[in-house]
Amino acid sequence: MLITCPYCGPRDVIEFTYQGDGNRERPDPASQNFEAWNAYVYDRLNPAGDHNEIWQHSGGCRTHLRVVRNTLTHEISSVAFMRGDHGRGDHGSAARRKAEDKS
Repeated sequence: MLITCPYCGPRDVIEFTYQGDGNRERPDPASQNFEAWNAYVYDRLNPAGDHNEIWQHSGGCRTHLRVVRNTLTHEISSVAFMRGDHGRGDHGSAARRKAEDKS
């Protein structure tokens, strides 16, 4: 499976680390609501089809990415930075345009 990092370009999945479900909302860190924390830690959906995920390019630029991946086919329909371009200035924008031109 290839993931196209907006900064580095297409890379093998071995360079990335799965960070979790991109749809989950973390409870307030100051919360002592046991049920909310229990649901956050243990309750998982197992969707079939497109799924929002968080990945880190741990073997490359170390950027956190928001990936939309089909859980049935493993086809990736979109990849974006979690937060803007992580202060990479024009390099991030140029690399993103270069990656889009290749596809």
